[in-house]
Amino acid sequence: MIRFLLVLVMLAGTAGAVVAYGDSDQIARASHKVSHIFRAQTATPAPAVQIPRGQGGEFALRAKINGVAAPMVIDTGATSVVLTWETAKAIGLPLEMLEYDVDLETAGGHTKAARLTLDRLSVGHLVEKSVPALVVQRGQMKTNLLGMSFLDRLESWGVRADKLMLTGYPELQSSHRRSRTAID
Repeated sequence: MIRFLLVLVMLAGTAGAVVAYGDSDQIARASHKVSHIFRAQTATPAPAVQIPRGQGGEFALRAKINGVAAPMVIDTGATSVVLTWETAKAIGLPLEMLEYDVDLETAGGHTKAARLTLDRLSVGHLVEKSVPALVVQRGQMKTNLLGMSFLDRLESWGVRADKLMLTGYPELQSSHRRSRTAID
């Protein structure tokens, strides 16, 4: 994006200098270059995910944490993504190196958790990297929580007609690379 802005500034400066000297051929060429750059940059549609409300009123989903599928429940009251010890073990996190020094209030009461950063957390086509998270001690929770440390990174989220809509940010990409690659 910065490179694009620098090119745009350079072209604008060049076009301004050409206009000052009044060379109509140079003006046409500069105009063509600027138009080509704008046509080459297109925004892909923003990735979005719809999650239906469960029978218990919750929004449950299967996310991928560092490439491993894990069940999660959306919790807008949770400041962070919170993983059970069992899920953390299943995805290969270094549990023996964690320090359980974060006080945490859960629906089940008070417990301790350890801070870590997830390399990659994806929900459908929504992918976030370096997501702050917590891991609770063994047996302290039954469900992984998808909290605000993930949701705050999205462009928007909200409930419509018993569906939770999660929308990411669109990405700018060159028209030469329009083919999408599979994320998961």
